[in-house]
Amino acid sequence: MAYKEKFKPLKFPRDEQKHDHIIEWWYFNGNLQSKDGRSFSYMNTLFSAKPKLVKIPFFKNIPLKTLFFSHYLLSDNNNHKFWDKVNPLCFLDPNSFTKPLLWAEYDNSCLIEEYKLFNFHIANDFVDLKLKALKKPLLINDRGFIDLGVKTTYYYSLTHLQTSGLIKVKDKWLAVKGLSWMDHQWAQTPMTKDDKWTWFSLQLNNGWDIMAVIYGDQTKTAHASLIDKSNKVKTTANVFFKNLPVKYFSKETGAEYQLGYEIFLPDWNLKLTAKPYNKTQEMVFGTINYWEGGMDIQGKLGTKNISGQGFLELVGSPMKKSLMKVYLNKFQKSGFKDLKTEVLDKIKIYR
Repeated sequence: MAYKEKFKPLKFPRDEQKHDHIIEWWYFNGNLQSKDGRSFSYMNTLFSAKPKLVKIPFFKNIPLKTLFFSHYLLSDNNNHKFWDKVNPLCFLDPNSFTKPLLWAEYDNSCLIEEYKLFNFHIANDFVDLKLKALKKPLLINDRGFIDLGVKTTYYYSLTHLQTSGLIKVKDKWLAVKGLSWMDHQWAQTPMTKDDKWTWFSLQLNNGWDIMAVIYGDQTKTAHASLIDKSNKVKTTANVFFKNLPVKYFSKETGAEYQLGYEIFLPDWNLKLTAKPYNKTQEMVFGTINYWEGGMDIQGKLGTKNISGQGFLELVGSPMKKSLMKVYLNKFQKSGFKDLKTEVLDKIKIYR
């Protein structure tokens, strides 16, 4: 079954806000450095979903029209440490998504656009950061809408966000600065069996920022969108990933993640290698597991050396252990309640 909708041109700040769609997310990633030269990576995502339509198994009986949930992580790349948090149900301040610019406060977190379009303040347990866009939005597929074969999705990125602020490492806040990336996607589609992707954000030292993805399992779609330092945009479907011998085998889920790649974009005469700063960056959310983390980028543009940084997201690497064993082990280590029980407890409070 295909889930497709008619395209409506994007307009800002209107399309920064929440849409009446089955699934939507506001995703940020970044690679940061402390004053003493240490390297860190972070991710912060707020999701919105219609629980009866999105087809995430443990959402279907939740008695809410729309629910919000969040995932975030922080990685100490030099010491190969990783911290993550999955909030299966977030309570938003009633004023969220009611202001002229993007504004959402939820649990102990915030996603606020301050004073000016595309200037953000994001905060959670691990980070408190200010971000400023240095480029116009990259409309994916040149109009902010892409057909992935079995579905369509609205999609734009802010690819070059100057970033500064604080991160929390071992109960101490450290000053950092660096570069972030933001994706905003929304679609009238449930989760499907074809939801598998290898996705990169790439920020290169010649001023090129690139989103490159190979999406799907049975029906594959390859796409890359590029914005250069002059805000000129290019797109291509000629995207090729070749596996390098860099993998991560999760002790928690038994999943195998392919983490090293050659990225070949022949239309732009660009060949890159991508390797993770830190392998141990698996996220587990109910029945869904994925890998998310910062990447070191090296390569050639024609005959010239090129380098940069990026992020990789892998969805669709199957768990090899039973879900019961995964969560028994997870909650024995963390001391948290079962995910489903935690969600239902929050709903009782909310009601």
